[in-house]
Amino acid sequence: MNSKKSWIKRMVYFVLLILAVTLLYVIGCLIHGTITDFKPKNIIDLQAEMKHQNSILRDSHVTIVNWNLGYGGLGATSNFFYDAGGFLTSGGKMVRAPKEEVEKNLEGIYYTVAANPADFYLFQETDTDSKRNYYSNMYSELQSKLNGYASTFAINYKAPRVPLPVLEPWNVMGKMESGLATFSKYELHSPKRLQLPGEYDWPTRIFQLDRCLAIHRIKTENGKELYLVNLHNSAYDDGSMKAQQMQFLKDLILAEYEKGNYVIVGGDWNQCPPYFRPEVIPPGNGNPTAQPEIAADFMPSDWTWAYDPLVPTNRKLENIYNQVGTPTTIIDFYLVSPNVQVLKVKGLDTKFAYSDHQPVYLEARLR
Repeated sequence: MNSKKSWIKRMVYFVLLILAVTLLYVIGCLIHGTITDFKPKNIIDLQAEMKHQNSILRDSHVTIVNWNLGYGGLGATSNFFYDAGGFLTSGGKMVRAPKEEVEKNLEGIYYTVAANPADFYLFQETDTDSKRNYYSNMYSELQSKLNGYASTFAINYKAPRVPLPVLEPWNVMGKMESGLATFSKYELHSPKRLQLPGEYDWPTRIFQLDRCLAIHRIKTENGKELYLVNLHNSAYDDGSMKAQQMQFLKDLILAEYEKGNYVIVGGDWNQCPPYFRPEVIPPGNGNPTAQPEIAADFMPSDWTWAYDPLVPTNRKLENIYNQVGTPTTIIDFYLVSPNVQVLKVKGLDTKFAYSDHQPVYLEARLR
């Protein structure tokens, strides 16, 4: 009888010890995350790295490719624990893809970029020093591939250690350094990183992205400027942060248009464009699904939302990609001012081979 009581007592002590160690670990993560939390200024001047680019845009015809690269870790054979509802544990989903898969995705990304030449490229989720893609510097690699382009990098995710999933300290996301990369055949004037409004409550915010805009001015022959914006709105929120960010963007670009400038905004909006109808997307593109969409009257009626209604640009990551069942949607697109005429917009169908997003190509004329 005494031995049974002793065994129960030891088990209770053991359980309490495990709980205490777990609690101390979680508290330590929160303290470390709070101390090291990246808190960028509202406005940061970006360094425009110049490489034999033209000083003035003399052609009224411009082309752009916009693509969330998914940091090279979210190809068609990947799933992701956080999209599947994981927080405490990974639940058998990937925290990061195997290294060979990441390398294959990165090669595919660089090939796709090279195969689709454009005057400008707007990239999101471009990692420079992150554990999740085995510390590949995508910005540096893209610079070498796009020789002759000016470029900027606006960081929006910086953390020495993201401790998710919480109860798998041996399998956490780890170090994070990622951002918006913009490439231009023309000289970039006064590029800036603008912090977007809105943030999560503590402690969630210390491990989330610091959402921003990367803005660039390109001088044109007629004295006006092309105001080019690279954007990545909030995800995993109830819509309130996106609403603040959208109002911030609206005020910004309307002011630029009032000055007489051309405005083109491209990026990952994390919401559907006005009038998006998933049933239009042909079979074989997953299971097209609507998400909250931007109100049709959000911008004046003479502004244009440019997207390809036939090609989804984003897929869900609960499971690996399935061309029949995986939920897909359109959240990557452009917004252009009335003095910009959209000539062509085309989703580049990669079957989500290298990223959970697909690139979108735009041809436009500055009027």
